[in-house]
Amino acid sequence: QLQLVESGGGLVQPGGSLRLSCVASGFTLDYYAIGWFRQAPGKEREGVSCITSSGEIKNYTDTVKGRFTISRDIAKNTVYLQMNSLKPEDTAVYYCAADFFCTPMPRHFDSWGQGTQVTVSS
Repeated sequence: QLQLVESGGGLVQPGGSLRLSCVASGFTLDYYAIGWFRQAPGKEREGVSCITSSGEIKNYTDTVKGRFTISRDIAKNTVYLQMNSLKPEDTAVYYCAADFFCTPMPRHFDSWGQGTQVTVSS
């Protein structure tokens, strides 16, 4: 059974950094793509970034380009989202999800983590 567990969220001041982790179990990253999504209050869930099974990176959200970086550690079966220069508008619940290929559309992903809250506020 595919399972994903996110961690690393929290409260951070504007301009600060956080690193989110997504630990996968029941499958290996060599065969699945992992996407990071976020959902702010009152807004639809949006794709942020995705890493394919071969390690190719796809970025979907223009507002985070140059600030957020996705990466993975195959040995730890973990995908990370490094978030720098955080802004209040980055406040959201962040989710990771697994499927066979990357797409910014949440409905294409079948397996989801429980989410981790990121709050950017002074």
